[in-house]
Amino acid sequence: MAKLAGVFAASHAPLIARDWHLFEEPLKAKLTSAYQRLGARVNAAKADIIIEIAPDHWSNFFINNLPSVCIGVGATHLGPPEPFLKAFGHTTLAGAPQFALHLLETALASGFEPSVSHQLALDHGFCIPLWRMELDPLPPIVPVIINSLEPPMPTVARCVAWGNLLASAIASYPVDARIAIVASGGLSHSIGEPTMGAIDEAFDAGCIRAFEAGGEPAIVDYLDAALRTAGNGSHEVRNWVAAHAAAGSHGFELIEYLAVPEVYVGCAWAAWSLAA
Repeated sequence: MAKLAGVFAASHAPLIARDWHLFEEPLKAKLTSAYQRLGARVNAAKADIIIEIAPDHWSNFFINNLPSVCIGVGATHLGPPEPFLKAFGHTTLAGAPQFALHLLETALASGFEPSVSHQLALDHGFCIPLWRMELDPLPPIVPVIINSLEPPMPTVARCVAWGNLLASAIASYPVDARIAIVASGGLSHSIGEPTMGAIDEAFDAGCIRAFEAGGEPAIVDYLDAALRTAGNGSHEVRNWVAAHAAAGSHGFELIEYLAVPEVYVGCAWAAWSLAA
C-alpha cells in the first residue's frame, strides 16, 4: 500500500524567476536558502510521486471554462509556458497516470466531482517551487489545480475536505509507493488591485498561528474572516489548507517567512510532521 511520505508548502512568485538578476545578493541568498532547506526535506522524503496543489494562472483555463478543481491525469505535462522560466529546463514533466486515475476514482466515489485534464501546462505556480527546491531526481507530478483566481472559489472548508480526500486516496492506493504533497502559493499578495505590491504581514502571521494551532476550525474560521481584505492573491492559501488537512491538520512547522516587496508576496515555506 502507498504511504504519505511528507507534506510541504512553498510560496511562488513569477518575479522570483523573471527579475532574479535584479535582486540584491542578500535577498537572493535568503530566497535560495529557504527553498533549499525545504527542498532538502522533500528530497529526504524519497517520494516516488508528488501531488502538487497549485493555481492555474490562465495557462489552461479562463473565465469561459473555469473548474473549481482539476486533476491532471496525463502521463506527461507540458512545462511552463512563460518565457521567463526557460532556465527551468523541463519542456515536459512526467506524470503518474495510474495514481492520478486512482485519485480521480476515489474522488468520484466520495462525492467529489473534479474536472480532468490529460495534458496540463504547468506554469510558474507549479514550476518555481520544483525548480528552486532543487529536487534530484524530480519525481513524477500529479497536478491538482484549485481555483484561487476568480470567484466563485471552493470554500476553505471544502479545501479541508479535499485534503482529507488526498490522504484517503494515498492510503487506499494498492501500490507500494511513497507519495508526497507540495502546496504552492500564498501567502498575502495583491495583483492588479489598488493595493498591488502591498504585503499584509498581519494576515500572514495570523495564517501561520492558525496552522501552528492545529486542527481545522482555527484555520477555517480565520481565513473565512481574513481573506476578504487580504488581497486577491492571498486566496492561494487554499492550497496550504488542503495540505494541512492531508497531514492530519497538525504538526505545522514554519521553515521561513520573508515579506518580499520585490516580488509583491509574503513568502513562506513550511512542512508538516506526520503522525506515526
